[in-house]
Amino acid sequence: MVSLTPVAGFEQFAVMNEDLMIARIASHAVAIAALTVCLVATAGAQDVPGIEICTVEKTMERRTSCLQSNVDFLQKTINKLTSDHQQKLDAANRQIEALKGSVIALQKVVDELQKKTAEELKKKADAPPAKDVAPASKDGAK
Repeated sequence: MVSLTPVAGFEQFAVMNEDLMIARIASHAVAIAALTVCLVATAGAQDVPGIEICTVEKTMERRTSCLQSNVDFLQKTINKLTSDHQQKLDAANRQIEALKGSVIALQKVVDELQKKTAEELKKKADAPPAKDVAPASKDGAK
């Protein structure tokens, strides 16, 4: 309880106010902890899919159900992996096709360059050889 009597002073008021705040925080913490425990208890009760050991079951119905659960889990896993790998194969095939197109384009460029080079070499071979000696000047350099 907060008292504002002149005898109490402001220091006592501040201490009482801090006590109320601590009590309020503590009550909130307890409420949050209780909610967390309730949520964890309900989450822990869920069945996690996976391979179970079915030899532990005593009755045939439970053992059969356990085995069927394992089969279902394995089929879902196989289907998921098949889908994932098919997507990877499709992506790889698209990349291969794109690379094939690039190789064809590069091969055309190489062929054109080879033709140009062959034509240039043929022109050089057909052209008359240039004289290495410079013509003599009219002054008759001696």
